[in-house]
Amino acid sequence: MKKHLIFGLTIAFALSLQAQKKELRTAGKELDRGNFDKAATALTAAESFSSSMDDKQKSQFNLYKSILLFKNGAGTGVDLNAAVEALTKVTSSSVLQEKNQHLQNLLNHLLTKGSDLVQSNNFADGTDYFYNAYTISKKDTLYLYYAASSAVNAKQYDRSLEMYEILKNLGFTGIVKQYYADNVETNKTETFDNEVLRDVSVKTGTHTNPTEKNSKSKYPEIIKNMALIYNERGETEQALEAMREARAENPEDLNLVLTEANVHYTMGNIEKFKELLEYATERDPNNAELQYNLGVIAADAKDVENAKKYYERAIALNPDYVNAYINLAALILGQEESIINEMNNLGTSAADDRRYDELREERNQLYLDAIPYLENALKADPNNFQAAKTLSNIFSATGDDANAKKYKEMADSLEQ
Repeated sequence: MKKHLIFGLTIAFALSLQAQKKELRTAGKELDRGNFDKAATALTAAESFSSSMDDKQKSQFNLYKSILLFKNGAGTGVDLNAAVEALTKVTSSSVLQEKNQHLQNLLNHLLTKGSDLVQSNNFADGTDYFYNAYTISKKDTLYLYYAASSAVNAKQYDRSLEMYEILKNLGFTGIVKQYYADNVETNKTETFDNEVLRDVSVKTGTHTNPTEKNSKSKYPEIIKNMALIYNERGETEQALEAMREARAENPEDLNLVLTEANVHYTMGNIEKFKELLEYATERDPNNAELQYNLGVIAADAKDVENAKKYYERAIALNPDYVNAYINLAALILGQEESIINEMNNLGTSAADDRRYDELREERNQLYLDAIPYLENALKADPNNFQAAKTLSNIFSATGDDANAKKYKEMADSLEQ
């Protein structure tokens, strides 16, 4: 009796294996033909036998499932997530060729779509696409860097911090070799995607002077962003520790000094902020950003003259420094408050009337002094709503109706 039972189970098992193979073969054929509905039906049938599948069959099943969900790039975001998950379960070397072909198609789609989303400022979805690209190609840590950067722009700070931690632990630097050659026709140096393309261009005579160099490390930026995220979360000690580590690795990187200074500034450590900026300024006196930040310090300390001096230095070093122009105008207009307070406290005597007229002239002069800075800010950034709106208000206050109307229309168009 037992022998008959064993024999019966053997037959059932054999039939199950045949059914698995049949449904998987059908799914593969229908996917090749682009018949996704029929492939889905076959895979659903095959899935009912999943408990008896060996590694090869499970890998084949998950590969077909991933291809089905991908739908040649037509799959939704949810489908793509599932396609990526299924692909990570393909472990058998027996389907390696098919897996690599599908992986490349899926990877190209994820990277292209992720880039398009970031270009359209959809950073949250862009993060998902880049992270999925990393998930199926772990050796390409640059994709994880893209995902972390997109998450920062999406203000998904906790998520970006997790990814930055992985990159840090992996020792990621993002350093790549870059290839250059001079264009014979334009006499300009051009960048090439790889050494082969560069060398071919040189051999054909369109380019000369082939050179190469390593790109800058992205590690300082990662540590900097980690520090800023820690600071955003109120974890100031972790923020400062991250900055100390970054500066130890790159002691000559003044951008790290600036970042640490900004962390101290947000913590209210103004003296340490000033100390770091002065340190950086001594080593790079021609850095416009440093001069601008010194202007911010002076302005916060109500030191108007020094603030103005630093902002003007920043502009001299960078004539398109919009924030320096805006802050200079704000410094000037900030003096209006004391004038208005005095005007409001005057009486009705003849002396008070004369003083009122004097103060009105002083206020009017402040407006006139601020105008050039705001106009320069708009020249450097024609889309600057703040500058246009302030100019509209100033010209309205000084009785210049034509310019008031001009800048009001500009501000209204920028606000839309």
